[in-house]
Amino acid sequence: MGLRQILALFLVFLSLSAAQRPNIVFIVADDLGWNDVGFRNPDMKTPNIDKLATEGIIFENAYVQPLCSPSRTAFMSGMYPFHAGMQHMALKHGQNVCVPLNYTFLPQELKKLGYATHIIGKWHLGFCKWECTPTYRGFDTFFGYYNAAEDYFTHTAGGYLDFRDNQLPARNYSGEYSAFTFAQRAVDIIHRHDVSQPLFMYLPYQSVHAPIEVPKKYEDMYPNVMNEGRRKYSGMVSALDEAMGNVTQALKDRGLFENTLILFTADNGGHIQAYSNNWPLRGGKFTIWEGGTKGASFMYGAGLQKTRTRYDGMTHAVDWKPTLVSAAGGTPEPTIDGMNLWDSIRNGLPSPRTEFIYNIDYFEIPMEGHAGIRVGDYKLILGYPGELDGWFRPMNRTQDDIYEEPVYIKGDDPVQLFNIREDPTEHNDLAQKTPDMVAKLRARFEEYKKTMVPANYPNPDPASDPRKYGGVWSPGWC
Repeated sequence: MGLRQILALFLVFLSLSAAQRPNIVFIVADDLGWNDVGFRNPDMKTPNIDKLATEGIIFENAYVQPLCSPSRTAFMSGMYPFHAGMQHMALKHGQNVCVPLNYTFLPQELKKLGYATHIIGKWHLGFCKWECTPTYRGFDTFFGYYNAAEDYFTHTAGGYLDFRDNQLPARNYSGEYSAFTFAQRAVDIIHRHDVSQPLFMYLPYQSVHAPIEVPKKYEDMYPNVMNEGRRKYSGMVSALDEAMGNVTQALKDRGLFENTLILFTADNGGHIQAYSNNWPLRGGKFTIWEGGTKGASFMYGAGLQKTRTRYDGMTHAVDWKPTLVSAAGGTPEPTIDGMNLWDSIRNGLPSPRTEFIYNIDYFEIPMEGHAGIRVGDYKLILGYPGELDGWFRPMNRTQDDIYEEPVYIKGDDPVQLFNIREDPTEHNDLAQKTPDMVAKLRARFEEYKKTMVPANYPNPDPASDPRKYGGVWSPGWC
């Protein structure tokens, strides 16, 4: 056999190897509550989500950070936010901050394996210079926005446009509801995709973060919900579900669905004050209670061996990067915080993860929760747990419910301890009864604390003013 034939066979082998890797679709639902999906709450109309979840693997102990930017840091870098200076709150418009550039992001790892990589939706990991933005951090294309809490129809944040098609402002989408705009871009990419190459699509939807906006026909799906905010919010969840259905149908139409692995997760617990619900868990977004850190999550599709089940093993947001790299046939980095859970999840085996950090934030005031650690069945909370406490059913009175914020006390006190296996709703504080367990977890926490990078959370920079960039939030000012 001649050299030319050998080379041709080698190229064919590489092509087949790439084609056999699973397509990966990583969907993030913003501020979705534990109790806001049909597979947990029959009042919610989410048929597409429910079908994927119940035919796949529903995660019962999939943990995230209590806020947007910290969780996304973990998803993309595989690092705890307290190791990246990203543990305090969510990034504000115009802050001179992004996830440190020395971290390799998930799409960069997948590109090494031959993947086409696309992000559609919310970034929220910093944009003060181009190097911080998606197409410089491993994504072939970007369609979405940099900040948070923008209008679903005008795509403005703080009164200025925040919508990009790769590096260019996207000005022609005013009036379109973002869930469907994002879904249509995903459909277009799927139909244009070269099927000889594996596809990675990161879909961090705007939905269902405030502002509470949705086309009326989705609100009208919930006539029995008396509270207007909760009714609209529920409609937002159903609109998200429909948008997800549009994407999965496109995968089927293109013949890609059977070789696609879908990971779905919330980025944090539901925002109770914005009509989300985490019943029966305690607390919500902006807290390190279980309701703020246990995400609605499931996995479906290619490579899973044990399906139509619920996975009780412990997972954390930092684990999705190495787990997806492994699912793609790659070798995860050994130096990150995340653990490769692929074989455990796909085969229904015990999780190798036995501990994680909820947060370590000494930047005043840690409104999202000061500090906490989980080791085995036990959870230790040190100091302020966050801005909301209690157990709340879905809002269904005409008037909005009023919530009291706990009093902030600086430092590591009070100390609270819970056995989450026996008491997942955190009703029984064991700190006074089991001081030895408190001491054990506190000692482990102190080891993690030694590795903490102080939070990088400056005031917004006047140089970011969108008026300097034609009324558009833009990189190039740091």
